[in-house]
Amino acid sequence: MKTFGELEGKYIEYGSNLLGKKIVPTGPLAQEHGDSEDNSEIMEWLNKKEASSTVFVSFGTESFLSREEIEEVAKGLELSMVNFIWVLRFSFEEEEKISIEEALPNGFLERVGDRGLVVEKWAPQARILMHPNVGGFVSHCGWGSIMEAMTFGIPIVAIPMNLDQPVNARLVEEIGVGLEINRDENGGLSGEEIAEFIREVIVGDEDGKKIRDNTREMKHKIKSKGEEDMDCVVEDLYKLHKKNIHEKNMD
Repeated sequence: MKTFGELEGKYIEYGSNLLGKKIVPTGPLAQEHGDSEDNSEIMEWLNKKEASSTVFVSFGTESFLSREEIEEVAKGLELSMVNFIWVLRFSFEEEEKISIEEALPNGFLERVGDRGLVVEKWAPQARILMHPNVGGFVSHCGWGSIMEAMTFGIPIVAIPMNLDQPVNARLVEEIGVGLEINRDENGGLSGEEIAEFIREVIVGDEDGKKIRDNTREMKHKIKSKGEEDMDCVVEDLYKLHKKNIHEKNMD
């Protein structure tokens, strides 16, 4: 499984006992060199910001915000007064009918000015998260995104959408590397709370500092283990192969 003991140790052990099969963690499998496609505009913009001053906002390739959710996320980013890169995607049905300017609140881009960069469809997530000027990640908590955030030491503001994401978001809070945005009884978001949590993970004093420290510690643990998890995977596969060969010969 694409995970590591420091993150899910007790669940790996419980799952192994429950299934009666050994669960072997592979490590995060995050590519530290990031995406290779040229995105000079994004990186040039990011290079001009201060260290850990920018939040990256992305909800993956399969989750799409409703109009109401877009408005609240935009409000949160505006109120936070924090630099941001926001990857805004629309469903296939919507992308031919609406532009970024139409989807965002009136005057939003003008009000945030050079503090914000809104990108349509895609951005080099790994390259952005590993950049020293990024200090937070507003994420839907897809598993791959969590693994990258942990590898690069970036605190998470969790806004889960569906599937495994709500469970992943709970885990992020449980291990102290992020905060989960609460939804109201109708599933709605609060722009004010989004702003509060973004500021907490970027510049917060007590709770924010604890989250940033926990995330850096997790990054160092992952780095210090190096290839150890993958070595264990190879060793277990080799033992299994030898066992299968032995059983065939016995037959």
